[in-house]
Amino acid sequence: MSDLWDRFRLPADLGIQGTRGELGPAECDPLDPARTGMGDTAGIVIVATATTGRGQARSPKRPRSPKRRDPFTRRTPMSEATATTDLSALTGTWTIDPAHSRLGFSAKHAMVTTVRGHFTEFEGTLQLDGSAPAASAASLTIQAASFDTGVADRDGHVKSADFLDVEQFPTLTFASTKIVDEGDDEYVVVGDLTIKGVTRPVELKLEFEGSSQDPFGNTRAGFSGSTTISRKDFGLTWNVVLDAGGVLVSDKVKIQLDVSAIKAS
Repeated sequence: MSDLWDRFRLPADLGIQGTRGELGPAECDPLDPARTGMGDTAGIVIVATATTGRGQARSPKRPRSPKRRDPFTRRTPMSEATATTDLSALTGTWTIDPAHSRLGFSAKHAMVTTVRGHFTEFEGTLQLDGSAPAASAASLTIQAASFDTGVADRDGHVKSADFLDVEQFPTLTFASTKIVDEGDDEYVVVGDLTIKGVTRPVELKLEFEGSSQDPFGNTRAGFSGSTTISRKDFGLTWNVVLDAGGVLVSDKVKIQLDVSAIKAS
């Protein structure tokens, strides 16, 4: 036991201050809680003082608490903060690749859930001007019959005359009329959207995701975007009033785009 005590013995010039008072070195047995002053106390504060060469006690400096950083604040590297995107290489004609793009939508059902789907058949062209992005243009044609939510009965209803009426109006189209460069690779694309023979202006928030060359030698550019439209603006007014209030299908429909385009020329 004496050997074990020697291993834990504190220097004679240190004092330990606990929750029950100050104890001298001789009273501090680390193997005996009663003598350390801890007893049943869950915690004890240890304060050590070092003796200076002149015999005066000097309190150690308290460690400074590290600054807390807001976990939701992203720390931007210097290289990223000062970099600017060179878009001059994007100038040219680009074709949307349907196999690596998605035209999605979502709407509320019965006021409580969100139903999502997408169009599986579409084609589009981008005329990009990297030096003057505002001079760029985009066009898109969507096959209405490719509407797909994964439920055949629901898809059949939406394709009927109650909604898209795909037999009479086989395509949906979009053609840009104006592009606003908002900086940081973000744009607002204003254009005419035609659904079921009705054309309305819409604003699409678009972000340039970057460009690269794939293993097959194609130069690709990626874009993501979103907007919200009103069904009623396009004459899609079918609905059912719920007994508890509200309607079966929301008027607002969110549209989400993830586009991969291949440079043609």
